[in-house]
Amino acid sequence: MFPHQKKAVTSTAKGFRFEKLPIILLLLGALLMVAGCKIEKTDRSNKQEASQTSTTVKMPQENSSKTSAENSAVKELKKEISEALSSGQGPHVIKLKNGMSLLIKEDTRFPLVNVRLFVHAGSSYEDPDQAGISHLLEHMVFKGTNKRAPGQTALEIESVGGDMNAATSFDYTVYYVEVPENEWKLGMDIVTDMAFNAKIDPEELKSEREVVLSELEKGEDNPGSRIFKTLQSIVWKGNSYQWPIIGYRKTVEKLTSKDIHAYIDRLYQPQSMLLSVVGKIDPQKIAVEAERLCGSLKATHPVIPPVEFPVPATGKITVKLIPGKWNKAYVGVAFPIPGLNSAKVAGLETLCELLGGGETSKLYREFKYEKRMVDSISVSSLTLERSGMLYIFATLDADKVEEFWKELMAEMSTMDFSQFTDREMERVSLNLEDSLFLTKETLSGLASKLGYFQFFEGGQQAEENYLYDAKNITRPQLQKLYDEFFVPEKMAACMLLPEGFKATEKDFEKVVAKNWPQKKETASKSNDVGPGKASTIELSNGSKLVFIPDTTLPYTAISMYWNGGDADLTADEQGLSALVSQSLTRGTQKMNATELEDYVSDRAASVGASAGRDVFSITSKFPSRFTADMLPLIKEIMTAPRFAAKEIDRVKHDQISSIKRKEDLPVSLAFRNIFPFLFKKGNYSYYHLGVPSKIMNFTEKDIRNFWAKQSSRPFVIAVCGDYDRDAIINFAHELDAKLVHKNKPIAIPVPEWGNDKKLELTLPDRNQAHLMAIFPIPGMEDEDATAGLSLLRAALAGQSGLLFRDLRDKQGLGYTVTAFLWQAPKTGFMVFYIGTKPEQVKQAMEGFEKTVKMLRKEDLPEKEIQRAKNILNGEYYQDHQSLLSRSRESASLMVKGFDQDLDSKLIEKAKKMNASDVRVLINKYLDWSKKYTITVQP
Repeated sequence: MFPHQKKAVTSTAKGFRFEKLPIILLLLGALLMVAGCKIEKTDRSNKQEASQTSTTVKMPQENSSKTSAENSAVKELKKEISEALSSGQGPHVIKLKNGMSLLIKEDTRFPLVNVRLFVHAGSSYEDPDQAGISHLLEHMVFKGTNKRAPGQTALEIESVGGDMNAATSFDYTVYYVEVPENEWKLGMDIVTDMAFNAKIDPEELKSEREVVLSELEKGEDNPGSRIFKTLQSIVWKGNSYQWPIIGYRKTVEKLTSKDIHAYIDRLYQPQSMLLSVVGKIDPQKIAVEAERLCGSLKATHPVIPPVEFPVPATGKITVKLIPGKWNKAYVGVAFPIPGLNSAKVAGLETLCELLGGGETSKLYREFKYEKRMVDSISVSSLTLERSGMLYIFATLDADKVEEFWKELMAEMSTMDFSQFTDREMERVSLNLEDSLFLTKETLSGLASKLGYFQFFEGGQQAEENYLYDAKNITRPQLQKLYDEFFVPEKMAACMLLPEGFKATEKDFEKVVAKNWPQKKETASKSNDVGPGKASTIELSNGSKLVFIPDTTLPYTAISMYWNGGDADLTADEQGLSALVSQSLTRGTQKMNATELEDYVSDRAASVGASAGRDVFSITSKFPSRFTADMLPLIKEIMTAPRFAAKEIDRVKHDQISSIKRKEDLPVSLAFRNIFPFLFKKGNYSYYHLGVPSKIMNFTEKDIRNFWAKQSSRPFVIAVCGDYDRDAIINFAHELDAKLVHKNKPIAIPVPEWGNDKKLELTLPDRNQAHLMAIFPIPGMEDEDATAGLSLLRAALAGQSGLLFRDLRDKQGLGYTVTAFLWQAPKTGFMVFYIGTKPEQVKQAMEGFEKTVKMLRKEDLPEKEIQRAKNILNGEYYQDHQSLLSRSRESASLMVKGFDQDLDSKLIEKAKKMNASDVRVLINKYLDWSKKYTITVQP
């Protein structure tokens, strides 16, 4: 991936992706799952590692000479596999003789193979005095195996352009790789080697323990994480879900190599594992290789099926207040529920969607739109294997907390599900179905979903059962579930409040008792026109329409881009383009904001607008059968936006709240300030969200004037999916004729860099320091520099990257170490980033300097260059699987004057470069004396 695509830089490697599974609470994924480097989207997963010496679980050894008996056994195995694979398209599930399960699914959409190993082991299988051992084990998996040195697993995978990680949650651990199709054997070997042959070297353990402790401290800086950890200790008190996955400092500090060996010996049994292989594969070859790698594993301990934890008996209302230096107030409320084997799961998911599943939900509408008490509010259902939690989370201003608490309790005490309309019920059912269906869009998402249902639910029929239950649940059944589980006496609440807040925990508990004393008793047709061939159409007024057909899923993704955004603003108007983008989809002349939200949600669709520093965009994705509904709506949003005064006011408050939330998080604070710090003037120097004191002064006229100017420029529309070609062409021509005035292209000057080279920020009461070393580089127009510096970025980042190996693996300076690029057409910068302890900032800076000097002095080894080339290639395929990602790429590149295939061209250009080419660029642009630095200290 190249820098203009804004790749997340939250860590050094991409990780486990659990995409859009409603049974698994995605909202809390980041809080519940911890991985070696980066973890995305899941709630239940676990982490593990192997041991320094051989454990009781051993990999099979392959003899060079096979006896005739062995050959006969192989033939018999192939016959059994052939029979097992003869039942249609799959997924196929094969049980090895040792009890291990194998899931195989052929999917030829992408030249990739996804390999996952699920193990029934995680934090809920730990002893209290070893809390965090599963997570520490997962870290150690990357520190060497019996046949691979520390860092070699990541090196081998990234060197072929693959992606890898391991992840830990409460109930299981997953090891994960995604590799090019021709490297499937490597992927399977790496996953099984990590799981069964890891070395837990005491010296490596000592170093990695410090990294984990740093990660633990980092989590304490996140408001959501702080609240969830507090709530889990209350709601799940007395069972093994009560401690955080990452553990506690006191338990992690004393864990030994021997402890980890014993943990593996106890839990890594073949009968409690699932190996999943999904992608462009030969199923029979996969099955044979799985038997070779795993067939000789021996079960040395019995596996006792997990027993459901009892839902705690009615107790007392518990409220915990945590004061601190917060700009906003954060409120979490939780109630215990049964685990995933309960027949009530689908009903609880439906209930939560109705109450707080999005902008059309009851509590969001009431407290966000009508009463304007909160910035956001959500209700979610977290279902683990042996227990669960209903979770309400809200962000708001501190002066509204007491009023909000009283109103929320009153609302919860009178909840009546008979008031929900047929439309609302159908909408929730459709969106739950849609969320499961869209998981299949990416290979990783498909592998996640298939593995989850097989591992925990015993097969894919569980998905059908879930959808049936969600579709057929009635209002009386929902009311019964609500009355059973939303019980005030079972409630636990935690609030992060600014220092000096006067109300006490007892005050909030009394409000609950007074206002919620007890539960109240309550009685479009599909279009058959195909997408045609890939092509680009020039429209009359200089706009362009790009077609990217993909008939895999019956969905349409549209991205519409203009030049503009912040480039259309003066310095006094900072934040206006962001304000317009968020106001644009808040209603049309025919629909108010809530009516528009309902209309979109009823069609399982999405519509959004976004402003950048030099572009403005509108994107939408919807089932193609709703084309006749959605295209007129998108047109109306652009040609007749409502811009209602009350909605503008809401957006202003949302924008100010967003600024305050960013300033509560150290990394977000750094990113908010990076552009004003680096550039003297012009659009790249602006605070993109503006300054709170000025945002409230923008008027409806300001917003309408900006949109009139922005929308009058030629645009690029890129559409990807199984779309109605003729309908899209008519849509594009109508917009081009109605909006575009053939204005001169906006001129964006080359920005001037700032004179100050050092920015020091402070965020009190946090644990970690954050350091960025920043180097000016050319923009995207310099293709040679972009290709070469992207190659350098790939060599530096990643678990096997130079920065990671030195600053984290060798020196143990921080959990997150990476390098990334940002580029506009005419300018850009490269950043070295680390999150570390405050007392280690100087050492980290010296580590960055040492790396730069080494890079300037010596050519990178050829193997590092080849690894980086493969990473670029692998990232491109991995990050261009979704329909919207592909439509966004084409539209954003073309509106800036580039070819839509620029990224792939840059990869090809990078493939032709050698180490000396890269070092020329390093010496030209990575000058330590000209660096800029940003530090955020507690």
